[in-house]
Amino acid sequence: MSRGLIFDFDGLMVETETSARDSWVEIYREFGCDFPYPVWAQTLGGSRGGFDACLYLAEQTGLQLDHDELRARRTQRHFDLVATQPLIAGVAGYLTEGRRLNLKLGVASSSSRAWVVGHLDRLGVVEVFDAIMTRDDVAHVKPDPELYLLALARLGLEPHEAIVFEDAPNGVLAAKRAGIFTVAVPNALTCELPLDHADLRVASLADLPLTDLLTAVERHVGTSA
Repeated sequence: MSRGLIFDFDGLMVETETSARDSWVEIYREFGCDFPYPVWAQTLGGSRGGFDACLYLAEQTGLQLDHDELRARRTQRHFDLVATQPLIAGVAGYLTEGRRLNLKLGVASSSSRAWVVGHLDRLGVVEVFDAIMTRDDVAHVKPDPELYLLALARLGLEPHEAIVFEDAPNGVLAAKRAGIFTVAVPNALTCELPLDHADLRVASLADLPLTDLLTAVERHVGTSA
């Protein structure tokens, strides 16, 4: 029986990934280059360690670039684009209903605590959560399961008692490695990425009330037991 819900943040609760991409696209256009979205997309929801956008741009242009200046300018543009973004449709309803049902609520994000808590506070929902886990709390981010294992520990849940909501392959893989039932809720950027390893996929949380989702999860678990 489900006793807790754990949410990813970027692209699942707030649309931050489109602006993350677009802020790089703008930089690349200044140099007459196309941003390699398919390569960058493989890092969504997890570590950026496998792709360095500044290094790639320098290789494409053959120029000696000020990487620190480019990253700072791109980061500020990303922040500006996200600053007024609301909760993605359906999220607020899940939080309200989750509280009504006395479910534990958590966040597990590969982003920094300042980024996640800052936006949740801006949106007036930071106090709703029983635990918020970010990259500042772990040695390894997604697709490593460490964030989700920590979430389970802090929420006092066993893997079979939780449901994870993720939008990207790295996050789904992390949750599955932690043994948690995982619902994929892709956004405009991640809908074409491979999410078949999720237990369930829904187009939007706004399309499926939490009580209906809980019923679907229990049915799914019952038939696969």
